[in-house]
Amino acid sequence: MQLQYGHIYLVDFEPSVGHEYQKKRPAVIIEADKGLRQSSLVTIMPLTSQMEKAHQDDIAVRKNVHNRLFVDSVVKVHVITSFDRSRFIKRIGKMDDNVMGSIKAYLKKHFDI
Repeated sequence: MQLQYGHIYLVDFEPSVGHEYQKKRPAVIIEADKGLRQSSLVTIMPLTSQMEKAHQDDIAVRKNVHNRLFVDSVVKVHVITSFDRSRFIKRIGKMDDNVMGSIKAYLKKHFDI
């Protein structure tokens, strides 16, 4: 499986603890390709279809032929996590450059860089 920056995968979030996201859900890879080649962990942000629960910084994503999401979704930018590659089930699609630019801008804000 060739994991790449900006790709959307179905990821198994179980087992989860407390307020962590649960179940199998789409997630976007936010780790640079160079980092992906050097580690067995992959850094992602999950997506949810619960648009009404979006926080101020979350990023809305309309489904399209490139991302291949089933429904309009929200990138939960404050939920930055890394998982072992074994949790990645299958590739769904690719996030567009505008959304990835918004994710980069959020990361600069989040980490104050």
